Amino acid sequence: MENPWKTLKIKPLYENPWIKLEEHDILNPAGNPGIYGKVHFKNKALGIIPIDSEGNTWLVGQYRYTLEAYSWEIPMGGGPIGQDILQSAQRELKEETGLIASRWTEIMKIHTSNSVTDEEGFVFLAEELTQEEPEFEETEVLQIKKLPFQEALNWVMEGKITDGISIAGILKAARILGYLE
Repeated sequence: MENPWKTLKIKPLYENPWIKLEEHDILNPAGNPGIYGKVHFKNKALGIIPIDSEGNTWLVGQYRYTLEAYSWEIPMGGGPIGQDILQSAQRELKEETGLIASRWTEIMKIHTSNSVTDEEGFVFLAEELTQEEPEFEETEVLQIKKLPFQEALNWVMEGKITDGISIAGILKAARILGYLE
């Protein structure tokens, strides 16, 4: 489909190693002038759902500065644009949980908030697991919780998990694994 928007001017507002914020002067589809804010992420968002042979998964709990709240999520992180997303997902799973998976399946691509950002996310199912020690980054104070996958699915349905990539990934994995019809 043809793009009905016309960009007149792009003004950079802010940039750091992770994001770039721009203001776009535009003509909207009706031909009227306006502005659009765009956040460009310099990493791909990567979520991982580890599943062991007994149907357990792992969640990661941490205080999220931007929300000023504690959050339970699937293991996740960022992979630099241009790097292999599977290798980045493998690194993130090891860093946050100490888990190494022999079998990986990409189960979804997601745009995290497409009205304000071009961020792409990917979710993987990680199976055939072995446990090693986590390798947390300096910004991470994480709690790791191993639980039955069904309980993680219940947490989504009860609103205990609010992170968008975690919700979408758990629901998609539940469908693939036969927990939902």
